[in-house]
Order: sequence, then structure tokens, then C-alpha cells
Amino acid sequence: MDYQVTVIGSGPGGYVAAIRCAQLGLKTAIIEKYDSLGGTCLNVGCIPSKALLDSSEHFHNAAHTFKEHGIDIPQPKVNLKQMIARKTDVVKQNTDGINFLMKKNKIDVFHGMGSFIDKNTIKISGKEEKKITTEKVIIATGSKPASLPFIKIDKKRVITSTEALELTEVPKHMIVIGGGVIGMELGSVYARLGAKVSVVEFLDSIIPTMDSTMGKELQKSLKGLGMDFYLSHKVTAVEAKGKEVTVTAETPKGEKIDLKGDYCLVSIGRKAYTEGLGLEKAGVKVTDRGLVEVDDHLRTNVDNIWAIGDVIKGAMLAHKAEEEGVFVAETIMGQKPHINYNLIPGVVYTWPEVAAVGYTEEQLKDQKKEYKVGKFPFKALGRARASGDTDGLVKVLADKQTDEILGIHIIGARAADMIAAGVTAMEFRASAEDVSRMSHAHPTYMEAVKEACLAATDSRPIHM
Repeated sequence: MDYQVTVIGSGPGGYVAAIRCAQLGLKTAIIEKYDSLGGTCLNVGCIPSKALLDSSEHFHNAAHTFKEHGIDIPQPKVNLKQMIARKTDVVKQNTDGINFLMKKNKIDVFHGMGSFIDKNTIKISGKEEKKITTEKVIIATGSKPASLPFIKIDKKRVITSTEALELTEVPKHMIVIGGGVIGMELGSVYARLGAKVSVVEFLDSIIPTMDSTMGKELQKSLKGLGMDFYLSHKVTAVEAKGKEVTVTAETPKGEKIDLKGDYCLVSIGRKAYTEGLGLEKAGVKVTDRGLVEVDDHLRTNVDNIWAIGDVIKGAMLAHKAEEEGVFVAETIMGQKPHINYNLIPGVVYTWPEVAAVGYTEEQLKDQKKEYKVGKFPFKALGRARASGDTDGLVKVLADKQTDEILGIHIIGARAADMIAAGVTAMEFRASAEDVSRMSHAHPTYMEAVKEACLAATDSRPIHM
């Protein structure tokens, strides 16, 4: 065999799996369909969207909060071309970093479409066609944007997140179909830059997979940016004519409304990418939804093939894929790794940010679990007042009898960084009182977590 392990796909799951395999002494190859490594996340997902989110927040602050801080400047203007150029440079720095890591770990990189000839032979169709043999395979081909059957994505006026990262003008009116993470992040980017943004969501809350308190608070904050929300609305048609897009939706009362804008962002989720892989030639089973079937060890029904990340069941998150990449590499070597899927955090990189780990209040109610709730608002926090970031709160859910933390939900400044402390506490099965008795530096945003834990453990926050 040419290789002991071959990884198909170089996103966060794939490249991390390859690195861990190489660290464990396995001769490893990685196959990437596109010219640059890093997959969706580094090229057209997590990293570029964060670059634009940061740029748009800087612009928003320059336009709206500098004066309050005693900084007088002329009215700032959006240079979208430069914003996109900076975003592209950020992406290049990251993808160059992955190239370096592949060389450092002596991983052979192949560019081209990888597809199975049989369970041990992979064809690589690129500039030239190659075949390699391998003992084991890790499928890490990720996902792509999903759509609705009646929507024609023309990539000009009716766009996905990929095109939204490359616009050459700030939309006058962007209509966002889908109130999930991607829609809220990119919608907020263009709202900060001056676009009118309307969000149409089928369910009765934005970010509907998160605790409902987070959705309500985020909606309140985004309304402050001027964003409009059409919740419990069902999109029935999308039509682009020239520079105008019309989105037709059905209201909760069954009435028809038309929203007209110059761009429509379709962000209703993502679907597993398995096209052209030749899974049937290797005998790998897929579900009705196109996901690769795996067992508890992430092995497919074929004994030498594993699958990780967006292409299998579970949350479509880069860090979940990374954990799974390490898990499979170590499993291949006979180790006994473990992933607690309940403790993989979720983050929304709007401003304020939203981050959560563990159970939502709705899930605990469904489980008929007895629990306590502790909340603490950012507006009661000295650090938040100092920075002017007073939107948001921390919500801690704890077991009514044992006080063990069951869920931590944060909306506010730096929530994405703060949630790691929640993951740590829950990994070690801390009680709310345990966290509340740890010294938290003052003034910090993390003091809100301590205060929420005090509220949860015994209704005794100090600063409220």
C-alpha cells in the first residue's frame, strides 16, 4: 500500500485528522478538491466571515460610538473593496499556515477530486489523474449550502454565504432567508455597513437551535441595528429580475407578502457533500439525507473507512470536526479517546456574540429535569459599562438537587471566548457554587458568569 491513512478533504476535520495521524507515526496523505487547503471554514466560511464581521464592527463604532469616547473624526466611508481585500489576505495567511503544517508533519498533499475505485484504492482527478492505495481512509468532505427546490441561486442577486463574502457593493436592501447562525452573522455585517436587512424565518425564533432566551436577546440587539424580522413566515417564491429580487412569503395568518430588495441571501443551512466520491464503489452506506452512516467510533459499515465532520450526523461545526479527526486518528492506533457531544460549544459571531454549551432550558423541560436558573445582565457589569457593551446576559442552568451545571448560555461582548470556561467547568462536572467560589479578576466580562452562578446556586448575586 502507498499509504497507511488517506484523508479525503482538508477542512478543519480533515487536516487535523491528517496531522494527528502523522504525529502517531502513520504514513499519511490528504486529498483536496480545490487549489487551497482549509476547506469551507478557512476559505469561504468561519475565517473570512469573522474578518468581515470585525471590519464591519470597526466601521460601525467609528460611525456611531467614537464621538462618545471623545474621538472626533470626519464621517467614515465604507471601502468595501479594501474590506474584501483584507479578508482575502486573512484567508491566505491561514491557508499558507496549513500548507506549512502539512510539510512540517511530512503529509503528502494531492490536489484533485478524490473518489473510490474500491475500499483501498482512490483515484485523484486533478490536472493529471493519479491512483493511490491506502490501508485506511478518513472521509472529511464537509458540506455545502442548502437551498429550497423552488429557489434558483444565480450567485449574482440570489446568493449563498460564499457569494456574500465577495460582494462588490453594499446592498440597499438584503433579504435574508433563514434566521440561523450564518444568516445572522452575514446579515449583521451588511446592516452595520448601512444596508437595510430583512430576515425571513420559518420558525418563531432566530437562532432556533439555541436557548430561546438567546434568540430573543439577539433579536432585540439586531433590531437596534435596524434589521427587520419576519418570524413564522414561510417563503413560497424567490424571483430575480434585473437588479431586483422579490421574495414572496406566507404570514402566520396565511396572508401573502412580497419583500423587494437588490440581494437575497439564502441561508437555510448546509448539506453533506458526498457527490463524486464513489461511495457505492467502496460499499459505504449513506442515510436518506445523504449523510455517511457511522457507528459510535465514527467507522462506516466498511471496516477500513471512517467519516468525520459535516458529512456525518451532528452539529456542523469546525471544532466538532477537529475533535472527531483526533478521535479517529487515535482510534486507528488502538487508543480509547472520548468525545462528549453535549459539551461541544456553539457560537454566533454577531456583536453581541452568542455562545452556549450544554442543555438549553427547552431541552431540560422536555427531559422533565428539575433545574434552577441563574441570570446576570451585562448592564450590571462594570467592565461592560466601561467598554459600552451593555447588551446581553449570562444564563446558567443547574441541577435542582446537586447544583451541577447543566448549561451555560451567554450573549454579550466576548461570549465566544468566555464559553471555554463554561466547557471546562462542565467537563469537570462543576456545580454552580464551585464556579461562584473561584476568584474572577475584576473588572472582566467573566464576572457575569460568576454572578449568574451565584444566582443559580442560591439566588444570591452580589451586584444585582
